[in-house]
Amino acid sequence: MRPWRRLGSETVCRCRIFEVERARFEPAGGGPEREAYTIAAPDWITIVPVTPDRHVVLVRQYRFGTGEITLETPGGMCDGAEDPEQTARRELLEETGYEAGEIFRLGWVHPNPAIQSNRCHAFAAWNVRRSGPARPGAGEEIEVTAVPLERIPHLIGEGAIRHSLVLAAFHLLSLRGFS
Repeated sequence: MRPWRRLGSETVCRCRIFEVERARFEPAGGGPEREAYTIAAPDWITIVPVTPDRHVVLVRQYRFGTGEITLETPGGMCDGAEDPEQTARRELLEETGYEAGEIFRLGWVHPNPAIQSNRCHAFAAWNVRRSGPARPGAGEEIEVTAVPLERIPHLIGEGAIRHSLVLAAFHLLSLRGFS
């Protein structure tokens, strides 16, 4: 199998946090030219913050796409050329008021390679401590909570945590032997 050849693209919509592109492709195995729409977005991060007493700091927030309040790890977009680890530290502090002690890169995933080109970088932070109030961005309403680390598999199993990028971060954490 070979990649398809991209023949060209144009931006059809510019939004605050992403662009929609229409691209033309030539299939690797031949055949007629195909058109596809993709989303160009900055890289994202998610971070699993663990306190000295082994509680995971989580956030609840309303998500427009599903129209639901979700339980998830802190996360957000990399700003410009900001390094993903810097973003992780910034988002943790902004969304929760906690600062990371030690921070570890867990890996990255493609959020949806069918239509997106960006990555979501996952981190874990140990010995996080509250340093002040949360300062969420404009338009964000966030409730901070902490749950024992050993309860995470139960929360996932019962469907309390359903955000796929958060599930990926917990999976990457478990592959590193942390539990």
